[in-house]
Amino acid sequence: DCVASVARADMSVIGVWKDDIRIDQAAVKAYAAGEIKPAGGGTVYKKLDIKADVTDLCPTICMSYEGGKLSIDNKNCNHCMHCINMMPQALRPGTEGGATLLLGSHAPILEGAQMSWVIVPFMAMESPYDEFTELIGNIHEWWSENGKNRERVGELMLRLGMRNFFKGVGLPPVPQTVRTPRANPFFFWHAEDFEAEAAGRKYIK
Repeated sequence: DCVASVARADMSVIGVWKDDIRIDQAAVKAYAAGEIKPAGGGTVYKKLDIKADVTDLCPTICMSYEGGKLSIDNKNCNHCMHCINMMPQALRPGTEGGATLLLGSHAPILEGAQMSWVIVPFMAMESPYDEFTELIGNIHEWWSENGKNRERVGELMLRLGMRNFFKGVGLPPVPQTVRTPRANPFFFWHAEDFEAEAAGRKYIK
């Protein structure tokens, strides 16, 4: 499943949606009133405390429940699925589906067990999957050129760094690839970034 792949696979492809979570407010009220059992009846609780069991447990605190109405700040949702699992009849994933790509897990000999990193937060999976296959080829080429004997791709990413990885495979860095994007005050730039910016700069005389 999704969680196991993050720990066991060199590369994980996890289904995800891009648009907003669909909310059925009538079903939300039914859960709050105890008319529908939480988690599809898979718990011992007969009535769901939406604030304590759902909104307060949201990892990005993007949900609120006030006046019997559930609201979600979808821009800050990290798709952990907890709220949907607790209220499957009230909440459903969005309709714009695709995949999140993660890379680098396994338990290699040199570095020990490690988890995957998000490298592409969302990629539309549409036949013939040219974007996906091109990325796989770029990753394989980068690993073949830079990897040592018996070195897995996750170890190579640790050794050379994520900046070199993204530059090598042609991926733009995004906030979802940073462990704590809201707490890191540092910005790193490549020399060509300054050159491109300076070339387009208009000087006022």
